[in-house]
Amino acid sequence: MRTITSKKSQITRQSSNASCSGGSGSWSGSPQGKGIPGPRQVNVPPIVGKREESNVIRARGLVALILLLAATGVATATNLLVKQQERRDFENQFNAYASEVVTVTRSKASQFFDALDSFASSIGAQAAVEHAAHNTSWPFYRIPEWSVQAKKLAQLTGVNDPIVAMAPIVQENERDQWISFAAEQNPVWYQESIEHEGYTEMTLVELLERTIPFVHFYDPDNNFQPTPVSRPGEVFPVFQQYPIGLVQGVPIMTTNIDVLLASRQSEELYHITKITRRPTIGFIQYDPDDSAIPGSQIIQPIFEGADTEAEDRKVVAYAGIALHWLDYFKNLLTEGEDGIVVVLESACPKLIQEGVPISFSHVVTESKRNIITYQVDGPNAIFLGEDDLHDHNYDALVVSEPFIDLDIDQSQLPEGSCVPVLTLHVYPSAELEDSFKTNNDIFYTVVVIVIFAFTSLVFLLYDFSVGRRQRTVMDRIAQQDRIVSDVFPTAIRDRLYENQAKNIMHTSDVEEDGGPLGLDEAFYGTSKTNGSAPLADLFPSVTVVFADLVGFTAWSSAREPHQVFILLETIYGAFDKLAYRHGVFKVETVGDCYVAAAGLPEPTDDHPVVACRFARDCLKKLKDVTLKLEVSLGPDTSDLELRTGIHR
Repeated sequence: MRTITSKKSQITRQSSNASCSGGSGSWSGSPQGKGIPGPRQVNVPPIVGKREESNVIRARGLVALILLLAATGVATATNLLVKQQERRDFENQFNAYASEVVTVTRSKASQFFDALDSFASSIGAQAAVEHAAHNTSWPFYRIPEWSVQAKKLAQLTGVNDPIVAMAPIVQENERDQWISFAAEQNPVWYQESIEHEGYTEMTLVELLERTIPFVHFYDPDNNFQPTPVSRPGEVFPVFQQYPIGLVQGVPIMTTNIDVLLASRQSEELYHITKITRRPTIGFIQYDPDDSAIPGSQIIQPIFEGADTEAEDRKVVAYAGIALHWLDYFKNLLTEGEDGIVVVLESACPKLIQEGVPISFSHVVTESKRNIITYQVDGPNAIFLGEDDLHDHNYDALVVSEPFIDLDIDQSQLPEGSCVPVLTLHVYPSAELEDSFKTNNDIFYTVVVIVIFAFTSLVFLLYDFSVGRRQRTVMDRIAQQDRIVSDVFPTAIRDRLYENQAKNIMHTSDVEEDGGPLGLDEAFYGTSKTNGSAPLADLFPSVTVVFADLVGFTAWSSAREPHQVFILLETIYGAFDKLAYRHGVFKVETVGDCYVAAAGLPEPTDDHPVVACRFARDCLKKLKDVTLKLEVSLGPDTSDLELRTGIHR
């Protein structure tokens, strides 16, 4: 410990035990609680400051570069992730749409062929009943309420305005009788159809006038004039048709047209149906010359009798339906589900393998397949054209499913003939993908950039704050340097800086911004433990003031520690203010003992007077303070007195 010993005219620092005595002329105690001459000073050479400043600048640049690279990387990754999520959403939604298209179209096809088979069976059963009741037979049979039954079948096809017709098989020896039968029955079913269909295009008389009274075909070699069929064998005249008198909205009567000569495809389909005794489908190609819309013709055999299980049933007539695929692909999706491309492929696997030309419509093609493309936009459909016209950027997303496969043994058919298998290929379109593209990628990218910009701004503000703090510290250091220069002589100050600069790296309790400079460092230059020689100076003329509380021991023994602390803190705080006012240097406090000195660190001639005035004011201040503390510390607090000793 350190001791300040007063010998009338001098003060020196020596090691001793802690005590405070006002009557012996000496005092010893710990320097803790002493006055604060000023913060610790570190004399740093200018070259070190420049080097550190250069390091700080490089560190700033490195942090800025890291932030820039991180912002760029995270923004790019965010943009890609959002786009990938949009792509996944698009693909998932397309798969849902494609599944819906395939499911609905296949369901409609299955429903259609079931309805067509039931229609044919119903006609055969009705004819059997009529034969039993009136001894009638095929082909001389008129289907009662034809338009009603045909309309129900048309509704089950799932397309708008299909053409439904019935053509009986008329043998060569039955032609004359057939002409008479048709002339007799046409007015009857015409009138029924007019009434049931609400037909207003032509009257019954006009329909009869337009009806050709014999089995005929339109001869292309004779300017497409109706020409009687003269070939031997059976003929297939169209008898009843729905809707009546209209073919694609054009008032045309098809009654008595021989379907075998109506078109090359019709002839082939009827021959295939006759051989297989099963329904047959043909693909009507797109013909830009006459603006024909691609579609299909389906032929269903009608058997004699009501026994649907008999294998030897006789085919007595054919029911035929012509439909447009454009109508078929309508009403597949709901409003807003747009941009689905449907490629319909009609192909004959057997002939493709054998390399045999396939006969379609009016031509023989070497392509062995027909392909048409539609776009489905909600409940609407658009014919895009012949061939596969989908966007090939979406090849990997195709959903392909067999659409119509009648499972016919192709080996039964003559060479060059086939029943095609219809396959659906469903693709998305750019329109559909665009509907899933949002500005989210831009939005989230901007958010990331803003976050990094904000982070960078915070970094800059922090850097600015640290720089300002450092400048403040340097200003304080400069100010304190001036204070130290004022307190200590130049030689002493330089020795303090030199010692401190040498030992600062070995001092464990050095604070970053400089802490209080204790008496150890102030007078020894650094900690005593490092063996440095103390800095000691002689002050030959000073006055020391000792002051302690009378009755403090008894008072404190009856108080809690925090009450003792409040008392001493309040009293010594008041004394510190008095010391500052009088220019007295506070040396230290030990327990209830307060030690101060006048005449140092700057010598003065009137230090005894200053010390006496300070002691006098301390006596007055104690009374004021203890009276105020009676409320919180007890009534006997004001009984405490101050004993002072002044040594010169």
